[in-house]
Amino acid sequence: MDEFRHLDRRISLHDLRVVMAVAQAGSMGKAAKQLATSQPAISRSIGTLEQALGVRLFDRSAQGIHLTPFGHALVKRGTVVFDELHHGLNDIQFLSNPTVGDLAVGASIAVAEGFVCSVIGRLSRRYPRMTFRVHATDTATAYQALLGRKVDLAIVHAIDMPDRDLMVVEELLQDPHVVVAGAHHPIIRRRNVSLAQLVDEPWVLPLPDQPYGAVVAEAFRAHGLPVPCFVVGSTLPVRTTLLATGRFLSMVPRVVMQFPPKNRLLRSLPIALPTTTRPLALLTLKNRSLNPLAELFAGSVREAASRLQKLRP
Repeated sequence: MDEFRHLDRRISLHDLRVVMAVAQAGSMGKAAKQLATSQPAISRSIGTLEQALGVRLFDRSAQGIHLTPFGHALVKRGTVVFDELHHGLNDIQFLSNPTVGDLAVGASIAVAEGFVCSVIGRLSRRYPRMTFRVHATDTATAYQALLGRKVDLAIVHAIDMPDRDLMVVEELLQDPHVVVAGAHHPIIRRRNVSLAQLVDEPWVLPLPDQPYGAVVAEAFRAHGLPVPCFVVGSTLPVRTTLLATGRFLSMVPRVVMQFPPKNRLLRSLPIALPTTTRPLALLTLKNRSLNPLAELFAGSVREAASRLQKLRP
């Protein structure tokens, strides 16, 4: 215990931030510019920490500066320290003025544009001084943003989740994919259509190495069909633009079609794809308490999901 008290007096948050900045930047010079200080000052902070801890935090070579295993351990815990400190400051700000706050949300593009925006729209009308940073990206990157503490929570379809034991996964609703076409595509006038009849149509699909791409491939295999040779493999915004031309078909999660602008630009075809059903989920980190704004947002997410469930047949 006396040893820890001795270290407490010698380790400062500033020195810890310097180590994290150097680790991220890959050099003392770049870290000095980021922190608006000098390179000798950076070197002194690292030297102070290494002397206090009795270990080397960085290996220096002609190729640059790299974390040692001791450095990796310190940076890993340091990320948690600064994350919790940031949360504490946000808590104080929110408690002193419940109409003000900042929240970082991770979401797949398919979920962000409609579902997440609807939640933000309701909250922002009630709390107009709240700010939201939405990291709309692919599902795999949204997972990493949460694990890296870059976002407070994430809303994604639970597909191929890494390190699930590190996250709290709250299922909001079960969400299958649907086949979609542009509002002016001639196929939407057909009352009876099967997936087998559409295999040779021009498709725009998610990339096969992405989580949604694997779900789409499964849909075709479940019908005993090969995955079509798609014309374009890309993200949802690109596919939507091409679908709007009335020439292509695609598959998207059903929740996409329950919000504008997709429900105005596209039409769902009456083809059941039960094997594509995946849970739309609210993800948080285990052992990481949510700040009041995140709790408020999570409550609104649950309400929105409940409304969607009631609208579905």
